[in-house]
Amino acid sequence: MDYFLDKSHGKFGFSAELEPALVILPGTGERIGFETSDEVYAQLHEHHDIAKLTVQINPVTGPVYVEGACTGDALAVTIHEIRLKDRGWAVSLPGVRALQHVMGSDMFTRRVPIDDDGVHVTERHVFAPLPMIGCIGTAPARGTNSTVMPSYSQGGNMDLTDCRPGSIVYLPVEVDGGYLSIGDIHAIMAEGESSFVAIEAEGIAVVSIDLVKGMNLRAPRVETAQDWIFVGLGDPVQDSITRGYEDMFAFLTEEHDWSPSDAYAVMSAVGHSSLGGPTGSAVPDPLHPMTARGAVTVHRLPKRVL
Repeated sequence: MDYFLDKSHGKFGFSAELEPALVILPGTGERIGFETSDEVYAQLHEHHDIAKLTVQINPVTGPVYVEGACTGDALAVTIHEIRLKDRGWAVSLPGVRALQHVMGSDMFTRRVPIDDDGVHVTERHVFAPLPMIGCIGTAPARGTNSTVMPSYSQGGNMDLTDCRPGSIVYLPVEVDGGYLSIGDIHAIMAEGESSFVAIEAEGIAVVSIDLVKGMNLRAPRVETAQDWIFVGLGDPVQDSITRGYEDMFAFLTEEHDWSPSDAYAVMSAVGHSSLGGPTGSAVPDPLHPMTARGAVTVHRLPKRVL
């Protein structure tokens, strides 16, 4: 690790108005460690009372200013490893997410040990860790993006299981320097994140940053060893699905010179889609700030077809 940003650099928004925690040159292969915080979950476990919190949810560590990054470019963030610490958290926030009606009005919290055997979700369920980054993004051209919800074209709290070691996350640049921040590490999470908080864990994400000039993304993109993944953002969910498919289609026809008919036929055969994270794609109603609007969708194209 060439640079280390500890959790004292945690911020509660993505913004180009923040002082950079680090300035780097892209493409050097230098590795940066972003330490994240689980303090909010520790306090919820201790007090079982949101009113007693002294910190906000989902701080992101950074931002990192990338020399030469300009509007229309993309940051290519390679995730090399995620180092988990010795605990995670399962939490049910009253009135939040898909299971709110069955979990009731009492807050549930559980400290989840993490050791060499795995993630101890219950006394008899120990799972191999599948660490991922829940919140990763760049700064918007104006203002501040939330680290909670929604997800934005610049990234944010997307909660995608594919933002894991071995993946490359491509993020649009809207301001000089990009201003990359990372937070919200999960020890393991089921796709869709029924609980809204997964098995949250403190840890260190180790990444390197490259710059792709003129990529002109309208939403984040993820590359794994097997797939290209296109993130759809829209309200209602049908718009999100359409946008994700359109980006996949443009990838094939414009970036790989496929004929429209070939792209259409191959996508019909192997272009799989699913729901992404639960944070939505539009700013929530202020009267219900934890109720998502719109949807994050994930559209997967196998690399073997290229």
